[in-house]
Amino acid sequence: MEIPISEELESICFQIMVKNLSARQWAHKESTDMFQNDVICGGFNAQENMFCFSYFSENDIEYWFQLSLFDVVQIAKGKELHIVGYPSE
Repeated sequence: MEIPISEELESICFQIMVKNLSARQWAHKESTDMFQNDVICGGFNAQENMFCFSYFSENDIEYWFQLSLFDVVQIAKGKELHIVGYPSE
């Protein structure tokens, strides 16, 4: 499933961008639920070296997706990216 770049996702990406931390610094703050809203929950995973999120669709199906720090900044700056989510099952 393609994950929509919604206001909620843009807001999370902006919050990450303005912290201006490196991936190494994010690894020290590792958390699976640092960022949450009505449809997205996630945080930085040091093992993956990526931001890992759950996305809950309109019909309550959970999808997992990952974003690199670079991708996060691109979304925060308004770039459209193709994000693929995979069912959590």
